[in-house]
Amino acid sequence: MAETGAPRAGGTAGQVTVGLEVSQWKYLSGEESDPRMHAVLSVRVDGTEGGGPVLAQVLALDCSGSMTWPPEKLHAAQEAAVAAIRALPDGTPFAVVRGNEQGTMAYPGTATMARASDATRKRAERVVYGLVAGGGTCIGAWLDLARRLLTEQGAPVGHVLLLTDGKNEHDGQMPLAGVLEECAGRFVCDAWGIGDGWDARELLAVTRRLHGSASSVREEAALPAEYEKLVGRLLTKTVPELAISVTPMPGAEVRYLKQVFPTEVELTPEEGTERFVTRAWGDETRRYQLCLCADPAGRPRREDLQLAVVAVDVPGAQEARLPAPQPCLVHWTDNPALSRHTDAQVEHFEQHQRLGEAVAAATDAHRRGERDLAEHQLGRAAQLAEAMGAAEQLDRLARLVRIDDASAGRVTLRPDVTAVDFEHLIAASSHSSYGPASGTGTGGGTGTGGGSAAGAAAAPGSGRATVPCPGCSHKAPAAARFCPSCGHPFEALP
Repeated sequence: MAETGAPRAGGTAGQVTVGLEVSQWKYLSGEESDPRMHAVLSVRVDGTEGGGPVLAQVLALDCSGSMTWPPEKLHAAQEAAVAAIRALPDGTPFAVVRGNEQGTMAYPGTATMARASDATRKRAERVVYGLVAGGGTCIGAWLDLARRLLTEQGAPVGHVLLLTDGKNEHDGQMPLAGVLEECAGRFVCDAWGIGDGWDARELLAVTRRLHGSASSVREEAALPAEYEKLVGRLLTKTVPELAISVTPMPGAEVRYLKQVFPTEVELTPEEGTERFVTRAWGDETRRYQLCLCADPAGRPRREDLQLAVVAVDVPGAQEARLPAPQPCLVHWTDNPALSRHTDAQVEHFEQHQRLGEAVAAATDAHRRGERDLAEHQLGRAAQLAEAMGAAEQLDRLARLVRIDDASAGRVTLRPDVTAVDFEHLIAASSHSSYGPASGTGTGGGTGTGGGSAAGAAAAPGSGRATVPCPGCSHKAPAAARFCPSCGHPFEALP
């Protein structure tokens, strides 16, 4: 029988307020064969404080043979799991899964979940400290057991905190791709890498499908504090779901909607609709990139047309204050001076995607022993980070290369770089910055977008575009009076 404590009521606070802004550059060429309209949707949730706990927590702990060396690795994992358990409020359903080539119950001893109390927390701690490592790695088996536990429990916000030090070497026993399809929409998963044998792209495959984030620690001793902070953030997530609906006009269609801040998350519409459900909200802002396509044939030119309507809702929250639906517009034009520009926010997140692609390409080149190519790709990543004003990304790159000239992409690969340094970089690069620098933004972001604040950057939601500076070729908002990089004065946009 499951061990239980007194449950606590869960749910959202009295009144949740949701905000929605659309940032886009509406001018598209009427001569393109496959014109696409890109927009960034900024969604802000406020007023979630005061809701009771809605969390059910599964800790999936890698106990494969590789966790035995060095011994500090397993000890840090145990300390981290205990720190997370101690942070759970009374009544929170929780379980610990022991992961190797199988997923088995560590605590409780049967396939169910306990409820946090002084007694159950102490019993769980004893079990965690007694875990012994051995065997292989099958992440799909761990997640499948977590799915079954959370499905039976039925908490509004199910969460899995997964830790591994190795690659998914026993995937054939329970293929991860199939498990992710079964788990999608059922819980959120954050994944952490420890040691030097894990694969960042495997972790990203998990977290992007399951609406979480991938992270890592370079020093094992840092893990317990990171777990404690993560659980603290989870306990503020009192809105289980928020849905974004996109209604395209006749002749238009939705190509995709994806989360781009704070991390990239795959969004799949509900069957037969263009309604996308997002998971586990606290007081926060997230941003989404929307791609629409339409045929300009027979459509009026030189006037604004509605291409789609975006709306948000909070299922089950009758007291939620929702924003009015927002239009996405298109203005078909034959003027290349208008159609060649790009929205500042769209450009920011597309640059961030290119940065991630460069890091992945550098990792592959390094694995093949092609150091020159790895260096070239990291130079490209440094150039993109510099263009975005992303100081944190540049600091991360500086662990792998000496940056001689970031704007020109000139870097030198450090001689002591190891394979796991690239894995840390891939995981860190999946966390995006908030957007273009601005002194008048919507607030609430935690990213590191930098750059000049001399009145040149576009405010979030402003719909301004970027143009190349004729003096230095750096991107600048189209409405800027001068280039924030070199000071070159701009003429008014045609």
